[in-house]
Amino acid sequence: MANSATTPAVAATTGLEPILRVEHLTMRFGGLLAVNDLSFDVARGQITALIGPNGAGKTTVFNCITGFYKPTIGRMALFSGGLQTDAAIEFVTNSPTRYRRTSEGAVFLLERMADSEIAAKAKVARTFQNIRLFTGMTVLENLIVAQHNWLNRASGYSILGLIGAPSFRKAEAMAVELAVAWLDRIGLTHRADDPAGALPYGDQRRLEIARAMCTGPVLLCLDEPAAGLNPRESADLNELLLSIKEGNGTSILLIEHDMSVVMEISDHIVVLEYGIKISDGTPNHIRNDPKVIAAYLGVEDEEVDEAEAELDR
Repeated sequence: MANSATTPAVAATTGLEPILRVEHLTMRFGGLLAVNDLSFDVARGQITALIGPNGAGKTTVFNCITGFYKPTIGRMALFSGGLQTDAAIEFVTNSPTRYRRTSEGAVFLLERMADSEIAAKAKVARTFQNIRLFTGMTVLENLIVAQHNWLNRASGYSILGLIGAPSFRKAEAMAVELAVAWLDRIGLTHRADDPAGALPYGDQRRLEIARAMCTGPVLLCLDEPAAGLNPRESADLNELLLSIKEGNGTSILLIEHDMSVVMEISDHIVVLEYGIKISDGTPNHIRNDPKVIAAYLGVEDEEVDEAEAELDR
């Protein structure tokens, strides 16, 4: 494993603290190399977009970060609190543990953790390209069930809940309060008792994001949140994501094909092609990189000027 000091990273070059550091991530499926030696940082309190043409390896990267896949090679360190040093990462790397907590914070090595542990302990939440709401539950119930880890602990894993202990009733009331607050933020209070599956598509997208936020994540991973949205719904999505970044201080990593969304809300963009990082920087840098325009829009080099005009439209 290369030392993280040798890894170019946007957080290091801009002075921002990283919340996630991906180093030399490689993922093979038999003879297929889906992701090849990928390194990048997600800065704390920022929106980072992962873009590229279909088949570039974006969802594979998400699946590694969230524990659905175990990478062939690589390290993915998530920081909580003040432990952003290389020494803290190396300490955990050279130990048999999956994470380390101190009074200053914690370092989690995601490649060593199961998906459920990444969600519960490292506080990484995710949405999917295909909406995965509990369509038969009400809108409100979808937000309450997202808080099951906290409610299970408060119930003593059923006993305190069964006897209606005051501590559990208090936790249950807090869960409802948080769910109602998120319904208000996404403008769905009036649909609280309706089945989630009865909502229009754009409302379902926002509900899924609100459900993820009810888990209290430090990192929110969104897989094509603007897919299938009309321009008005995309604008509402942009507003919601910016409010999450600024109001909640939650760091966001997103995969997105809608360049109007990416360029408007992202602080940092990483571009993949065939599993390899070809560019990494600010939206302005990415917008003017001929390699990105050619690769992302699938054109030959001589067509870059025309493609750039299309990107700016």
